[in-house]
Amino acid sequence: MADDKLIASESALLVVLMAEAREVLQTELQEHYGLVVRKPSRDKLVRLRYLSSRKSGRSIALTLEDDGWVRVQKDLDFKARGAAALGAALTALQAALRDRVLARSGCASLAELFALTDVRALTAAPAADDQALRVRVKATYDALAGEPGAWVGLARLRPFLADVPREAVDETLRLLSRETGVNIVPESNQKMLTETDVQAAVHIGGQDKHLLAIGV
Repeated sequence: MADDKLIASESALLVVLMAEAREVLQTELQEHYGLVVRKPSRDKLVRLRYLSSRKSGRSIALTLEDDGWVRVQKDLDFKARGAAALGAALTALQAALRDRVLARSGCASLAELFALTDVRALTAAPAADDQALRVRVKATYDALAGEPGAWVGLARLRPFLADVPREAVDETLRLLSRETGVNIVPESNQKMLTETDVQAAVHIGGQDKHLLAIGV
């Protein structure tokens, strides 16, 4: 388990945001799940880069971030005094999703399993076929981006291409970077980079680059 000392309610929030796979208002979380998000926990999860938050009307909108998707694939602690049944249920659910459902689904990660757009068919693209892989990377970007030109972190993109050799994906990203309407850039605030971001970067033109936009 990661040494982040998450309490049961914080682990539960990550699982709910995983299942929703979209931006969710805190008012929705309370109405549909009875989940009250306290400011200290929200600030803690934002600080850990597990989720992002923004003001939306009278509520606050929460989204599971790249590191949050990585975190839910590791053990979470749902044990809390007075919540043994909830803890048992969530622990069993997470373990089953990770260890059984994911393996049978044909998806490479929980991020892919819960994506709002099904990209499983894209895994049929042969890694040796440069054009097919280029099409697959673009289609995966489209599935993740909210709109054309939106920035998508390579840390978010790579789990959907886990079956393809890293070198082939990197070379495809380099070829894409030469196309009109495609931008691959470094994170402007290097202090914001996590270990996941660093590992997912592609080296182009003497720089490590972390963000992809298509359709700009």
